[in-house]
Amino acid sequence: MSKVSPFAIQKALIRIGGEPKSVKRLRSGDLLIKTNSALQTKSFLLAKSFLNCPVTISPHKTLNSCRGVISETDLLSTPEEEIIEGFSNQGVIQVRRITIKKDSTRIPTKHLILTFNSPILPRNIKAGYLNCRIRPYIPNPLRCFRCQRFGHSQTSCRGQLTCSRCASVGHASTDCSLEPKCFNCSESHQSDSKLCSKWKLETKIQDIKTSKSISYPEREKLEN
Repeated sequence: MSKVSPFAIQKALIRIGGEPKSVKRLRSGDLLIKTNSALQTKSFLLAKSFLNCPVTISPHKTLNSCRGVISETDLLSTPEEEIIEGFSNQGVIQVRRITIKKDSTRIPTKHLILTFNSPILPRNIKAGYLNCRIRPYIPNPLRCFRCQRFGHSQTSCRGQLTCSRCASVGHASTDCSLEPKCFNCSESHQSDSKLCSKWKLETKIQDIKTSKSISYPEREKLEN
């Protein structure tokens, strides 16, 4: 595909479903297509070949959905299965209850994270007779437990094992008794502390990322 001209690609796309709203080549080589309508989307999803080659076209995993939070005491004892069934005709495809850890026990809260099958978050949702206000779900910044940097998890980390307590390389925090030092801001607290100025910045950027639906590479530009 990298050797095919953009002119040929555009013509092939138009033959499948008409001219899309926008097309972007991703680092993986895949094409990210933004369509103009549900009908055009259906045309692309039904396509089996592209430029005489077999092709798989599927909805983007995150750009076609959004998440919001509701807080309802009346739903505290209602199972998640019943909640998602009750919300299914309002575009909800997943429900997860937020829990807090106390000692070694997970305690359920009244807060529910709802995933919708649309990129546009509704303001309200009906839970039976209840009219629930929805607010955007803003996840905590992603910090790697291996190298302590933000923006990726330890499963995809290529960095060195770094102590979250003292910021030294080569050992984990469970084996450490040194003075606390943050890897990200160099202050005298652990790298997982919410006092970290870098964590606070990441939290603000996470808010912007959620509201504007920007990618992590675009997010990094906000820091500079």
